[in-house]
Order: sequence, then structure tokens, then C-alpha cells
Amino acid sequence: MNLYLYSKNKVKSVKENPFKLEKEIQSIFENNLNDITGLQIVKSEFTIKNKRVDTLAYDKVSNAFIIIEYKRSKNISVVDQGFTYLSLMLENKADFIVEYNETLKSSIKRTDVDWSQTRVIFVSTGFTENQKTATNFKDIAIELWEIKRYENNLISINQIKKSKSAESIKPITATNAMLNAVTSEIKVYTEEDHTANKSDEIIELYETYRNAITNLTDDIEIEPKKLYIAFKKNKNIADIVILKKGLKLFINLSKGNLNDPKKLMRDVSNTGHWGNGDYELVIKNTDDLEYIMSLIKQAI
Repeated sequence: MNLYLYSKNKVKSVKENPFKLEKEIQSIFENNLNDITGLQIVKSEFTIKNKRVDTLAYDKVSNAFIIIEYKRSKNISVVDQGFTYLSLMLENKADFIVEYNETLKSSIKRTDVDWSQTRVIFVSTGFTENQKTATNFKDIAIELWEIKRYENNLISINQIKKSKSAESIKPITATNAMLNAVTSEIKVYTEEDHTANKSDEIIELYETYRNAITNLTDDIEIEPKKLYIAFKKNKNIADIVILKKGLKLFINLSKGNLNDPKKLMRDVSNTGHWGNGDYELVIKNTDDLEYIMSLIKQAI
């Protein structure tokens, strides 16, 4: 990606200012982890069973632990290392719970954590095509994030997305006991998991709203979770739960921050619910599609 500074009808190329140390990348992420990833930092340099984890984080949305590793060198096997960390966590759950509670002065229990949503994030200035191909499986719990630094303190951070045609990794891991144990416990959800056993009418209704949301602005990402499908632009803006006879929509705004003249949305700020935000609506048709999009746009 080429960056340019535009001033007085002229463009000037912005030169890259490469990182010299992995520690610089780690410092940027750990000091701004919630803004960059939406995650909560638990511990920097967490050691368990003679293995060191660069950053131990927690996803409060998925209720899952996340391991983050930083790399300047491209000569690493992200799949092998990623599965090693995933296996380490699943075999030592109590240690991660203790670390979370002691560091954050909390009291979560093993049953509070959704271990199936555990994942590993690798952060690097660049990944090889082999590394990208090796992680291009729809159900692999390994993410690749690229970071680059430029002059004038500009930083770009980009998560490498899996292709829409990505296949399952399970046939490959089936013959390896350790890999199979990991993939059997960890679940990476897809839209198909949510549309399975739903009627054609409901799937079409979901696709209509999905397309409308992603057309609101550039770079809206779809991220299926265990209980809902999230729509994100840097942060969650809306979530959809696919029901048998309709859709349940959540808008990620706090109570009092949504302008809803028609009063379609229900206040669920004091009610337990699956999605993010304090506003909920059950949708059964497209009659109010444009109006609903105007509500969702307020969360962008």
C-alpha cells in the first residue's frame, strides 16, 4: 500500500519508517490494545510451562482468551506455532484463569470462559504468501495482522482476511492427535453455521439486511460469533441473530444515544441479551429497511 500526503493539490509520497525491534510493535499494541482490537490486556510476557506468550488478552465479547505474538522475521511457521499455543492454553485452562483473576483482581470461573472461541493473533510487518496460504482456512483459529510505520508517526494496521472460498482445515488435522484435539474443541463460526436449518425465506431476509448494512459505508466486516453475526467497522456497529421466523437486530449504541423517531427499537439496557448495544428489534420483513439502515448508520 502506498501512502501519500495531499496538500495544495499536490501529493507527496509518505516513506516507510520500519520497526527495528519486535518490542516496538508490542508496545504499540499493548498500549492501545482495546482501540486496535477491542481486546482487554491481561498480561505482557506471560510465561507458562517454560513458554513465553508476548501478550495475553481477553475478548469480553466472546468471553475468550487470546494470545498475541509479534514477529519481525518472516521465517516462522505460524500454523505450527499457533497450534502449539492453542494446545498449551486448552491443556492449562486453570493457569489462564488464575492469571486473569490475580492480574485484574477479578473472579471469573472456568465455566465463564468460552474456550471454543480461543484464538492466536500474529502481528508482523509482513507475511509471506506461504504463511497467508497456510492460514487460509475458514475454521482455523489463527489470525494474521500486518503493521507498518511511516514518517510523521503514521501507522497502518491491517488484518489479513481469509478468502470466501477458504476450505476447512479439519481433514488435514484429522490424522494428527494434537491438532485434532485443538480443532475439536475450538470452533471458528461462519455465516453458514447461523443459516443452517433456516428456511429460504429467512436466509433471503438475512442476506437482504446483510447487504444493506455492508453497503452503508466502505470496509464493514462480517464476523460470525457463537450466538450472533457481528458487523464491524473498527468496532461492532450491529449484530444479527437469525431466528426461525425472522431476525433479531442489535444496534451497538448505549441507551439515550439513538435517534429513533418511529420508536421501533426496544431498550434492552437492563435485559440480558446476546448482541452488543442497548437497542433491539425483531425483523420479519423489509418494510422498514431504509429506516432501519438510518438507525444503524448512527453507530458507525
